[in-house]
Amino acid sequence: MIMALVTASMILLAGLLGATRLIRQRNLHLWLGAYVRGLFRPRAKTAGPIHVMVCVADHFEPGWNTPTRDRETARVAEWSRRLPVLAGRHRDGDGMPFRYTFFYPEEQYRFEHLDRLAQLRRQGFADVEIHLHHDADTSEGVRATLEQFKTLLHTRHGLLHRNAMTGEIEYGFIHGNWALDNCAPDGRDCGVNDELVVLKETGCYADFTLPAAPADRQTRTINSIYYATDDPDRPKSHDSGVALRVGAEPTGDLLIIQGPLTLNWRRRAHGLLPRIENGELSGDNPPTPERADVWIRQGIHVAGRPEWVFVKLHTHGANEKNMEALLGSPMDRTLTYLERQYNDGQNWVLHYVTAREMFNIVKAAEAGLGGNPGRWRQYLDAMGVSRESATCAVH
Repeated sequence: MIMALVTASMILLAGLLGATRLIRQRNLHLWLGAYVRGLFRPRAKTAGPIHVMVCVADHFEPGWNTPTRDRETARVAEWSRRLPVLAGRHRDGDGMPFRYTFFYPEEQYRFEHLDRLAQLRRQGFADVEIHLHHDADTSEGVRATLEQFKTLLHTRHGLLHRNAMTGEIEYGFIHGNWALDNCAPDGRDCGVNDELVVLKETGCYADFTLPAAPADRQTRTINSIYYATDDPDRPKSHDSGVALRVGAEPTGDLLIIQGPLTLNWRRRAHGLLPRIENGELSGDNPPTPERADVWIRQGIHVAGRPEWVFVKLHTHGANEKNMEALLGSPMDRTLTYLERQYNDGQNWVLHYVTAREMFNIVKAAEAGLGGNPGRWRQYLDAMGVSRESATCAVH
């Protein structure tokens, strides 16, 4: 009996040690506390249908894996040809087609690639925002890079938007390698501790980088829409912040719009721990109806407006393996499922949005507007600004 108890104890201890090691390897310790607290948080009651805003934010890198120029061109051409076909088969509750957002990396700029993406924007299927990889940079360096690139995109390609009050060119942002505000523990892939302020001052209206899990750049804040305030002397100022709330005044430097992050207990790694669900769409982890249910259940919303749920997904769409998941049958089946399951007009209404449209709807919720959020896709762009500028800056 004693030997049996000792053996059982050793097995249990080995299991716990193994689980702890796996938790560290997957950086779950960074956000597991927020996940557990979320399990016990009561769900807000909603009246009327729940509106679901779906946005795909693509870290679009035609130069991925250092291809030939012809391969780069072929990747962009494939998107130019196939996205209208896919999007044309799908409509949301507003009658809008599936819409897509390319976050294009400054360091991979080619005139012909941006011209193709701009054509997709004119066709009504996509939009283009800014993506940036940099390392060992300075505040002055990243400021100059962002100013030059946003001006280039706007003046040469007709991309991005101008602030309705100031006329400043604005942009949405995704940081390369998830290293926003120098948040990597080893200091790689950024170098700028006051990056949130630089983004604010160069016209960033919101950041769409997160979630970063399972990378070690993940914040402790998850499944949230919030303002982060920069500490220019320290990295990772966006680790926490102030949640947006209906009727509240904005406070902070940068608006952070996160995608879903949770544990999927129906899919397990090594037969023990649940898999991380981070909203990434890839060839190895393609979109599925089951995953779509998990994304929506996270209920990401502006406090006080729980009936507007925001689902921001991410991918690296220039990778050929990922491209097939995004432009082929996995995405087609998932969009069909969303339209059948979450668009009956009574319990659910589906809205396909670009990153800019998602931002506008978020700000409309903050301003206290309600009803059908599809009305507010161009809230700040077309209607002007009543309380604050359309940027993510708060003065």
